[in-house]
Amino acid sequence: MSAAPHIVVVDDHREIRDLVCKYLVQQGYRVSVADGGRALRRLLQFERPDLVVLDIMMPGEDGLGICRELRAKSNVPIIFLTAVADETDRIIGLEMGADDYLTKPFSARELLARIKAVLRRFHAVPPNREFPPNQRVRFAGWLFDLGRRELLGEDGVSVSLSTAEFRLLKVLVEHPGLVLTRDQLLDLTTGREGDVFDRSIDNQISRLRKKVEKDPKNPSLIQTHWGGGYRLAAEVAPA
Repeated sequence: MSAAPHIVVVDDHREIRDLVCKYLVQQGYRVSVADGGRALRRLLQFERPDLVVLDIMMPGEDGLGICRELRAKSNVPIIFLTAVADETDRIIGLEMGADDYLTKPFSARELLARIKAVLRRFHAVPPNREFPPNQRVRFAGWLFDLGRRELLGEDGVSVSLSTAEFRLLKVLVEHPGLVLTRDQLLDLTTGREGDVFDRSIDNQISRLRKKVEKDPKNPSLIQTHWGGGYRLAAEVAPA
């Protein structure tokens, strides 16, 4: 990460963009602004930001659609801004891959704290393989189609994966051989804080092992490491 992280603020309200931009610049960040998806796409042709602050409720193309498009191409951290008090949009956003959310109205100091926390978590994780969104990869006899979200065995038979299992397996194949803690796996799959949801990762690992291990009770592919970490013990290569 550079000395001055680059933050992009996407919001259709000029007052909010200007306020957030001014405050973050004062805090030492480099900031770009966009009033919607079209402006963001133009910016991303020339820039690779460290984090995107993205409003959900925008006219035309909303933030959820933009988030989906970003996640298909990049793992850039995303913080949602939402004016909706109901948790539905926030849950959908997190499931799409957003790293955090903030409800309007919000204080600039709280946004700054969340930006720092997300960047700290993101850069604590070892860099991944950055497979293209439609890449097919092989590991331990399995064929994993990232675009179709499909896992095929050596016999060509498809193994069904839930959304959570797909995301977890995707993270593991992007970090082959590396031990990832529960918190890191949570950050990379849901963006949620690990102290509340620790058991969810353990349960997902258990379900995934039943689908990919020859002997789930004695796993050799998805290994547990002392201290609460997991690693994929296999070579991963493009198919």
